[in-house]
Amino acid sequence: METKKIFIVLGIIVLIVVGYFYVYAKGLGSMYVVSNKADESPFFMTIEPIVIKNILLPKGTKITYKKQYFWEKNEQKKLLDEKNILSISFKEVISWGGVPITSINKFFNLDMIGFSVYADFTKLDKNKETEFSNLWQSCNKALAINVKDINDWSFNKENILDTQGCGRNNRHFNEDLAQQSFLNNLHAELMKIKD
Repeated sequence: METKKIFIVLGIIVLIVVGYFYVYAKGLGSMYVVSNKADESPFFMTIEPIVIKNILLPKGTKITYKKQYFWEKNEQKKLLDEKNILSISFKEVISWGGVPITSINKFFNLDMIGFSVYADFTKLDKNKETEFSNLWQSCNKALAINVKDINDWSFNKENILDTQGCGRNNRHFNEDLAQQSFLNNLHAELMKIKD
């Protein structure tokens, strides 16, 4: 009888330990799944050239949107609302201010009206280099631009208010005169580019 009680108690302890281990393993597994979940942002791949945000997008351009509804995830069969565009990624580079670019991303900070433009300087012809492209290339491939109208991502100098940042140079560091001078020069050269 005493042996039977010992086996019952040991069985209960083993079940409790296995139960705790199962709950612990499930908890770890769900954390892993949540933190490594694939991006389900809705996107559309252009099937023909189309004008979006005042830019002629070539066929094969990926337009990524801010998710509005639960059914809007992954690839979409039609264009979504243009005001919800987060980024545009080009299959082939296009020219923006005479510089070949690969993508444009809207600022995530809602207090800032603008976007970042990403260049591919390996595709820039040496004979098409300008002071603007040289300054941009010297700091980074990403150029942050403040604009008046967030619905215009083209190289429209009337819409471009300022050069917000380029590499380590940023307008937020307004006490750093060297950074501000660099950004002022970059913006001045940007304004000299012929459309």
